[in-house]
Amino acid sequence: MRAQTMGLVSGLTAEDCMVQSMDDASPVKWHLAHVTWFFETLVLEPWLPVLGATFTPFRPQFRVLFNSYYHGVGALHPRPYRDVLSRPSLQEVYEYRAAIDAQMHRLMATLTGAPAPADLLALIELGINHEQQHQELILTDIKHHFSRNPLLPVFRERPAQSPVGLPAPMRFIALPGGHDEIGHRGQTFAFDNETPPHRVWLEPYEMSSRLVSNAEYRDFIEDGGYRRAELWLSDGWDRVQREGWSAPLYWSDDRTLFTLAGPRPLEPHDPVCHVSYFEADAYARWAGARLPSEGEWEVAARLTNGAQSGLDESASPAGNFMESGLLHPRAAATGQAGLAQLFGDAWEWTQSAYLPYPGFKPQIGVAGEYNAKFMINQMVLRGGSCATPAGHVRPSYRNFFYPHARWQFSGIRLARSSP
Repeated sequence: MRAQTMGLVSGLTAEDCMVQSMDDASPVKWHLAHVTWFFETLVLEPWLPVLGATFTPFRPQFRVLFNSYYHGVGALHPRPYRDVLSRPSLQEVYEYRAAIDAQMHRLMATLTGAPAPADLLALIELGINHEQQHQELILTDIKHHFSRNPLLPVFRERPAQSPVGLPAPMRFIALPGGHDEIGHRGQTFAFDNETPPHRVWLEPYEMSSRLVSNAEYRDFIEDGGYRRAELWLSDGWDRVQREGWSAPLYWSDDRTLFTLAGPRPLEPHDPVCHVSYFEADAYARWAGARLPSEGEWEVAARLTNGAQSGLDESASPAGNFMESGLLHPRAAATGQAGLAQLFGDAWEWTQSAYLPYPGFKPQIGVAGEYNAKFMINQMVLRGGSCATPAGHVRPSYRNFFYPHARWQFSGIRLARSSP
């Protein structure tokens, strides 16, 4: 996993890795250091003394510079000013990564042949999954950084891909509703916000067979979607007026968009992405539908992924993920039955607010800051995207962003209540 991060940033210059194009994004250099800080500060510092070893920080100042939001650790460098950190150099960040990797290997070697403390193993596993999250953020952030450069640089050339043909017309698939269970269960890893599993009641509903396409979203635009206040939530309409939205992020016009492979023709059948919750909700209202709740989405995803209620979620879902190398949503395959594109391609906005599940208990200590304190004012997304590492998502995975956020690979799946 650590090597995969380094492979992801290969080819970027030191200058590329220092750019911060908006407050929500971070420089690549900061991502590389922060995920290393996690292992140093939350794993090595507390656990080396317990295991009879001495902890010595790589550089004491890094405790502040690369702390993201863990107030239990201490002071932190302000997020909007991460791009002023010309020092440490990118080379020193690489040296930091190598040094902490070496210490982690020594720590894990001490665990060989003896039962390891469960709390320590849980922190290491959390750190691995945390770095996978930042692999995705590196991609979404560098895309935003490069889109603000008049040279419109290419991050990675897109590999050749076999044609998928014209996607089938969108249709709605009926799901019965009733009592079911959502939330993570079993022995595989999950973040604390995916627990505990709990019962939900769902009225009968329908979900669209695939994601909304660029061509379908363009119809919304051409019908005055961004000029019709009646389609928008009040905060969304205020955002449209204040920021002058007239199309998804990265559309330069209705024929061209910016991608991680540079400017490309807008493919009409690819899923629309880089839309906010406000835009997804307005489109759904225009289309005579709505967004699914996260309970509706998860129940449908379990059925699609072959995981029934009460079973372990060990099977990784198939989809267009980071490892495909496309780093862009792909049109649904011709003739695909059932619910297509539930995993990968684009994160799917739900109409559910990001709140704790019934009976939720945050982790004890600093790790409890990982998710719990963000459970307000944000909306849940499901399914992963073309920038998500394969195997990182599962039916119960809950992503969350503010409703105005557009720089993530976020798209639209429609739902309707059954007649």
